[in-house]
Amino acid sequence: MRLMHIVDSLEFGGLERVVTDLAIEQKRRGDTVCVFSLLATEGLKPELEAAGVEVIVGHKRDGLDIGLILRLRRAMAWRNIDLVHAHNFVPNYHAAAAIRTMFGGPVQVCSLHDMGFRLEREKRLRQYFLWSLRHTRGVAMVGSQVHGRYVGDGLVPAERATTVLNGIPVERFRWTLERRRIARERLGVPEDALLIGAVGRQVALKNHRLLIALMPALLKQHPSLHLALVGSGPLEAELRAQAETAGVAARVIFTGQRKDVADLTPGFDIFAMPSLTEGLSIALLEACATRLAIVATAVGGNPEIVRDGQTGLLVPPDQGEPLQAALERLLADAPLRERLGQAACDWVSEHASIGALYRTCSAFYQRARQG
Repeated sequence: MRLMHIVDSLEFGGLERVVTDLAIEQKRRGDTVCVFSLLATEGLKPELEAAGVEVIVGHKRDGLDIGLILRLRRAMAWRNIDLVHAHNFVPNYHAAAAIRTMFGGPVQVCSLHDMGFRLEREKRLRQYFLWSLRHTRGVAMVGSQVHGRYVGDGLVPAERATTVLNGIPVERFRWTLERRRIARERLGVPEDALLIGAVGRQVALKNHRLLIALMPALLKQHPSLHLALVGSGPLEAELRAQAETAGVAARVIFTGQRKDVADLTPGFDIFAMPSLTEGLSIALLEACATRLAIVATAVGGNPEIVRDGQTGLLVPPDQGEPLQAALERLLADAPLRERLGQAACDWVSEHASIGALYRTCSAFYQRARQG
């Protein structure tokens, strides 16, 4: 097929990562694939282009951009696109507006990657998106929690809805002793120290403050402990100040935004995700593939990935005592870390690899094209 993915941008994030990996896999398997980014972008663009996937930049302005719709329509027509795969709300309504003005235009499908709280806050966005769904042949919700939200609230008709799991190239994240050694060197953490790691934007919903707040108590039991926060965001300065005030700044590593995340996570002993909300987290899937022992909050799609006591530990959101207890349990028990990490790796290899996502999306596209 001749496929076009449409995204808001290609800056570093979970949605953008999964679209990049999917497009590269589709290209590798023989499809003609391009990615249209509504906003001016860099981020993952060089990686796509290096793999032979064309990236088109729309230079979107605020609001409903008529010029962007015309550019999008031309891009579809010139490339004779068979199917457009839009990701989330704004890309979907721009795609629908472009296709509606074409004669014999491509089939349109959409993936919804989160719980859609923006639709509650932004009424015009909700109106545009609901209009676009009337012209969308199939809607893939990323995880059963997301599916239940949209179908249960009547936003997406059940007959056009399906559930998919995100997929990752699991081989990129394989754990080895050598990769652990290199990661520890890059992070500046001693080989024999214990290391808790978290990956994600430093925003309130990721709740990194709770991890920093627990560090003084955890260090009393485990004096070699370090915490690595991989990523950046608007709360970085505030989190650094919190670590200074708590007297743990020397043990909290702020890596900033990194392109080598897959080369850092093998250095972790424990992967912590204390988020207040999540969709189906790419970072969590990557932690599974890296064979890490996981502690995550029981929110959003996390329980679809982490089976409590089997592939990790689940705790209630924003509660320090259960999170501390789970972390202390893992820090004190290396065999338990090994058992949970291996089970998580086995699960992601079977259910959430990039190959599994390719097969799921191919079947999804075929149903949409058949009407």
